[in-house]
Amino acid sequence: MAAATRPANRPPAREIDEQTELGDVYMRSLLRAQLRLGLTVLSVVGVVLGSLPIVFALEPRLAAVRVLTVPLPWLLVGVAVYPLMLAAAWWLVRGAERNEQDFSEIVERS
Repeated sequence: MAAATRPANRPPAREIDEQTELGDVYMRSLLRAQLRLGLTVLSVVGVVLGSLPIVFALEPRLAAVRVLTVPLPWLLVGVAVYPLMLAAAWWLVRGAERNEQDFSEIVERS
């Protein structure tokens, strides 16, 4: 009676390093998570910035509002966009770091 040989228990990090099929699955899952995060951030920023012209077109009285002699549309586009972009960048970096940390925990745990 011959005993069936059991495949060696290889750690995921080795699978990734050797670019095996399983390692490829691990890497695709990380890339998919990063892509999903990036598209989410991009969508939120796009909706917020893309809605500004629609809001001013639907409500022309807002375009006439002035803040310290500066028209409100110029103030929003010229000043308020930068904190939005910083917040989006912070959200993206934090999410990417979280994805990578989760990935490394999965790889180390297995």
